[in-house]
Amino acid sequence: MQTDLRGRDMITTQEWTKEEIDTVIDVAFDLKRHRALGLPHAHLRDKVLAMLFFFSSTRTRASFEAGMAQLGGHAQFIESRSTQIAHGDTPKEIGEILGRYNDGIAIRHVDWGVGSQYIRDVAAASRVPVLNMQCEVYHPHQILADLMTIIEKKGDPRGKTITVSWAYASSYQKPLSVPQCLILLMTRYGMNVRLVHPPEFKLMPDIVEQAKENARRYKSNFEMMDDFEAGIKGSDVVYAKSWGATLTTTNNEESVKIGAKYKDWITDERRMAMAAEDAIYMHPLPADRNIEVTDAVIDGPQSVVYDEAENRLHAQKAVMALTMR
Repeated sequence: MQTDLRGRDMITTQEWTKEEIDTVIDVAFDLKRHRALGLPHAHLRDKVLAMLFFFSSTRTRASFEAGMAQLGGHAQFIESRSTQIAHGDTPKEIGEILGRYNDGIAIRHVDWGVGSQYIRDVAAASRVPVLNMQCEVYHPHQILADLMTIIEKKGDPRGKTITVSWAYASSYQKPLSVPQCLILLMTRYGMNVRLVHPPEFKLMPDIVEQAKENARRYKSNFEMMDDFEAGIKGSDVVYAKSWGATLTTTNNEESVKIGAKYKDWITDERRMAMAAEDAIYMHPLPADRNIEVTDAVIDGPQSVVYDEAENRLHAQKAVMALTMR
């Protein structure tokens, strides 16, 4: 266990050692036990987290806000379009000023080619830790919660197979950040990772190369496939969600047209039956019901999506408690 993580930014799990991530997971389970038993755990009394949103949210805002309250602190909601951020505040100014007002800064900014660099620019100017609530490249707190959920449901993740698959959705062109963080972290935890997607829905090449290197270093397996059903067959964890064809085209209308060719990429009961008998279904939510996944699967006995969503709270509290104390 690492005991000195105060002041650390959480922008991507790749910048934390495995031992440091182990510490986060250990603390997250401890905080979950405390909440289950009704034991107070105000480790951040009188601390304030600035939460800056460039993109709307449900679970992200609710879990960070509730987590800060349960840790004895306060979460300050800031919406970019209704503040001077929309009229000229620079990342440096945000880092300098919010870093002086607050004890941590959390940012959600998923604009392609903009969000990740914005978060890093704020972090460079901030005297307090900066937490990535999701950018176009990374979604670290979601993936920490995913790891926590896999450990809860499947035990030691080493040797287990996870299918990280694209699925069709019609709502909007979703970021690449969830599948990218999944292949990065799960290869470090010894899982056999299958990345499954149609050819137009590639992930960032440097992320894929990092996942391959993680698999080599941690003696796991990383496989790329383009057949949805073959990717699910025998899998222990089915994590099928949509993302945009961003590396093929940045035109949303064109991306929608490309995606429409693959409307049959939906997780249904027949396909879940191809996975291991005790396989679990995961999704970060919100899902396009009966488009990405059928009601029978997401509401069925193999689905762990609500436990997964709850674990956002505990994993994020662990990161905040360790970095903002």
